[in-house]
Amino acid sequence: MEHRIGSREQWLDARKALLARERDVTHQLDSLRAERRQLPWVRIDKPYIFKGPSGETGLADLFGDRSQLAVYHFMLTPGSDHVCPGCSFIADHVDAARQHFEQADLAFAAVSRAPLRRIEEVKGRMGWTFLWLSSEGSDFNYDFGVSFTPEQLAEGSAVYNYGTIIRRSPDMFGASLFAKDESGDVFHTYSTYHRGAELLMGAFNWLDLAPKGRNEGDGTMSWLRLHDEY
Repeated sequence: MEHRIGSREQWLDARKALLARERDVTHQLDSLRAERRQLPWVRIDKPYIFKGPSGETGLADLFGDRSQLAVYHFMLTPGSDHVCPGCSFIADHVDAARQHFEQADLAFAAVSRAPLRRIEEVKGRMGWTFLWLSSEGSDFNYDFGVSFTPEQLAEGSAVYNYGTIIRRSPDMFGASLFAKDESGDVFHTYSTYHRGAELLMGAFNWLDLAPKGRNEGDGTMSWLRLHDEY
């Protein structure tokens, strides 16, 4: 790994200049996050039902005693043996993070279209403990733009990430956020897809500090595997 070599004084001058840019970006991000929180809320009127380890449950039940809920849309397609490495990469971060964000009034659940028995199989293999539910038989994944019917794929109407046309994959990934008011009504507040999900990949933040960055010389996340396959 070759790189420009300089003195400590040269490094310090360059580092201070970079710090000024980092601070500017930080302030821009603060403004962006505040704008995100001001998005209008959309009331959820459809009675979504999920299948979980304790039986069937509704969307409002996933909040527990919290007023906010994060749902990760995990790509796990019915009838497929494939386990998405990118979704698994994100899922590897969840149990550590939720020890903290659950104390800040945010509940968490992952949702996939696969049957519950398949979800439990993958969850057991990977050692995850977060709540992971099946939306089998529900419109949930379709309504939140992460699953598509064969007809949509065939006719070019499978729209993902607010504009990208999906041609092949019946399932994609993303995260959706919800709020519940004192009367128990549930609202959709935010969803992000594709590169927006990088917000959930804490390991990337460590790599971004290192000289090689994300080390993706052979393609995006070319080194990534399920954590039991390294």
